[in-house]
Amino acid sequence: MSTMERDMGSDVLLLSPLLHPHPHILSFSSSPSPSSGPLTPSLPLPVPLPVPVLVPLFHSHPLEGDDPHSSPSSWSFGPVLTPDVPLPPPCRAHSPVSPQELDMSDFEEHFKTKAQGPALDISVLKAKATQKAPSKVTLMESNRAKNLAITLRKGGRSIQDICTAIETYDQQALSLDFLELLLRFLPTEYERTLIGKFERDQQPPEELSDEDQFMIRFSKIPRLAERMNVMIFLGSFGDTAQLLTPQLNAIIAASMSLKSSSKLRHILEIVLAFGNYMNSSKRGAAYGFRLQSLDALLEMKSTDRKQTLLHYLVRVIMEKYPELTGFHTELHFLDKAGTVSLEGVLQDVRSLQQGMELTRREFMRQDDSPVLKDFLKVNSEVMEKLQADSKTAKEAYESAVEYFGENPKTCPPTTFFPMFMRFIRAYKKAEQDIELWKKQEAAAKEAESGSPGSEQPPELPVQKARRQQMDMIAELKKKQMVKEPLIYEGKDGAIEDIISGER
Repeated sequence: MSTMERDMGSDVLLLSPLLHPHPHILSFSSSPSPSSGPLTPSLPLPVPLPVPVLVPLFHSHPLEGDDPHSSPSSWSFGPVLTPDVPLPPPCRAHSPVSPQELDMSDFEEHFKTKAQGPALDISVLKAKATQKAPSKVTLMESNRAKNLAITLRKGGRSIQDICTAIETYDQQALSLDFLELLLRFLPTEYERTLIGKFERDQQPPEELSDEDQFMIRFSKIPRLAERMNVMIFLGSFGDTAQLLTPQLNAIIAASMSLKSSSKLRHILEIVLAFGNYMNSSKRGAAYGFRLQSLDALLEMKSTDRKQTLLHYLVRVIMEKYPELTGFHTELHFLDKAGTVSLEGVLQDVRSLQQGMELTRREFMRQDDSPVLKDFLKVNSEVMEKLQADSKTAKEAYESAVEYFGENPKTCPPTTFFPMFMRFIRAYKKAEQDIELWKKQEAAAKEAESGSPGSEQPPELPVQKARRQQMDMIAELKKKQMVKEPLIYEGKDGAIEDIISGER
């Protein structure tokens, strides 16, 4: 550092050439000669600067006479030196305005903020922070303890009241939902080990949390798991039995009505007769058909595309077998039975039977419990009836399914009964269509009979039906390309295969 640079210190600011009156001649060499004094200009200055230029500078150090402990916020004017101009002494800036001079009490009164609370003693807070809360002994995993605390708050009862209600099978004290939640917190083997160690060490229970204290009292209940399951069974038996009984009755009634309906059997025989006639030249006579073939009756249409094969069958039944018209009145509860999961219902009945056996065993171990005694006295007959109904429903359904040529293992009630429901709805719709067509034909005939020049006698309904039958038979014969002899085959035919072959 050169001599001038040392003299200037941190308070010297070299002006940019733009501030010099002759910027085109103000230039300093980048490396001054060691023999020369301070910085020497590369070109001689034609006009010396008689007056130094002063600019305000911020002093980071206190000026002479200032308080060394005061804030470094005073301003002074430092000289800007030009070459060969001696450094003048620094000038003192004006003293800052003091708060006493401005009377800050009035300012504080107008702009003060409201206190958020009582003033806190910082020393007291520090003392409290240094004092650690005494750590409590825990017997449960932290998340499990938190979940148990939430469950106990939902119960809304003390530890002693909850455990006493479990020991006495008190259904009024504890709700079914609370019991189902509490069942998840049965003490594990590890927790029982920790509880035993805690008691052997004779540690005071006050050191434990509320959840751990509950777990200690909870684990002291004899046959805890059995008691909890019995209480849940007692609380849910009535509702479950009321839910299962109508489902079993629907399966029984629907299965028996299908199997015992003579009208339905006769209608299916008519369907089979038409199927065998359509199949006579190809596969021979069939013993029967699958129930899903009933849906195919709506797919085949007549030559004029105005009616389906089901319409034709309904017309034949209405004219030749009028006693079969209301066959669907013999079938009961098909819609309800079609929504029942029989396997699920049977499993629920088995679960109820297991719960009843568990309750009987508990009563034999504790025969002085009036709650168990009254429950077994009232509901034993209900359980026996449920078992009998479940057996009847299973047998009736399997018998009905096998009667119609289906497999009970692969054809559940949700598939079996809806097939008959769809056929009944389509049959009723076909009846309505035929009645509407008859009314339209009668109106057309009346219009023709009233018009002049109508000499042709009207066609009787029987004649028209016979003509339509002959037209359909003729159409079926036209579609048979090759005449083949009637061949008997020892297997069932399927109407949907017949219809697909005729298309």
